[in-house]
Amino acid sequence: MRKTPDASALQKVFYRPIEAAIRWSDLTRHEADILTTLGPRSLPAPNDFPRWPILRLNTERLFDAMANRDLPYGRQGITHDDPSLLDDPALTIRHVDLKSWMTRFYPDQRPAFLFDTLERHLHPSLSVELVQTLLAEQELLKTQLARHERAWESLVAEHEALNAAHTARAAADQQKVDAHPRSESTYLSIVGGLLNLMLGKSPGGTPYSSFHNTESVISALVAHYQGQPGISERTLWAKFAAARRHLSSSEM
Repeated sequence: MRKTPDASALQKVFYRPIEAAIRWSDLTRHEADILTTLGPRSLPAPNDFPRWPILRLNTERLFDAMANRDLPYGRQGITHDDPSLLDDPALTIRHVDLKSWMTRFYPDQRPAFLFDTLERHLHPSLSVELVQTLLAEQELLKTQLARHERAWESLVAEHEALNAAHTARAAADQQKVDAHPRSESTYLSIVGGLLNLMLGKSPGGTPYSSFHNTESVISALVAHYQGQPGISERTLWAKFAAARRHLSSSEM
């Protein structure tokens, strides 16, 4: 099994076009033989390496990019926009310029000498910067979610506490009502007694009040206390009737 060279061992600050093409074509293990065969030539002939047609193709791509000013180039690592350098044996391409050019024009090809493991596994439409941004946004969303979850848990606990308090208070109120079953009976007796007294007469036949019937009592109450809880004609008629029935049943 062939051992893949370490990517950092393939990297240089700048490359001769044939060196970049060899790395791009994944032929680094044959680099010495290729350079020996080419000698001073910078571009392989069509019959030089019949097993590796990709080598000539990639070399031509590099020269085409430089000739059309898509790929910056120079001499001995110093960038110069001088077309005469395209025939210079000292022609070079900087690593950073080569990576930018390949990212733009060949996004589906990410050779190991230019791109790290993460970059090679990214979709061509993605960049490391975009992934880092997405990861940062993910962490921010996780933090916000945790904060909202804590707030939600606090609200749930508060709701449960209020619900428990309400239940306890309702039970206490019901207990009070159950503990005094005679309260309603007492009130009905008082109301019925007062109503009978107001509409009754003394043994000598003198009216105890100026009210002649229940309707006049209700009208007076509504006129003086309208708006108070329980002070309405319908409620008063019902309560007075209940009070009278209670008194009648008590006297039997």
